Amino acid sequence: MEGDKIPYKMLSQDAFSQWLGIEILDCEVGRCKVGMTVRDDMLNSMNKAHGGISYSLADTAFGFTANTHGKYAVSIETSVNHISALEAGDYLTAEAILDEQRTKLGFTIVEVKRGDELVALFKGVVYRTAKDWEE
Repeated sequence: MEGDKIPYKMLSQDAFSQWLGIEILDCEVGRCKVGMTVRDDMLNSMNKAHGGISYSLADTAFGFTANTHGKYAVSIETSVNHISALEAGDYLTAEAILDEQRTKLGFTIVEVKRGDELVALFKGVVYRTAKDWEE
């Protein structure tokens, strides 16, 4: 399967990312950009977006990017730094770029933005399996 088509297949099978309202904005091998709008039902007790929202958006971009190389790739370590609080109605984008790829491991940085403002920084490591993505 062509690498830039894999994230679309993944999203079609990902109920959680669909629930979040994630859309693919741009995708190529080694890079994927996704977006979503923060909804009222994503807010915490302080009326700000739950930290899991920006994390989940970044994690989706990360997973999509890691799999564009045609092999099933699964995360083995991730972390996020939350830089700014998010509100209902905020439109967020997350762009993942594969920084380094070894035979079995891939290292990715994901920037989550509200417009041009960096609101979260996500780092992840994936393990690339031997299983190919098929149409």
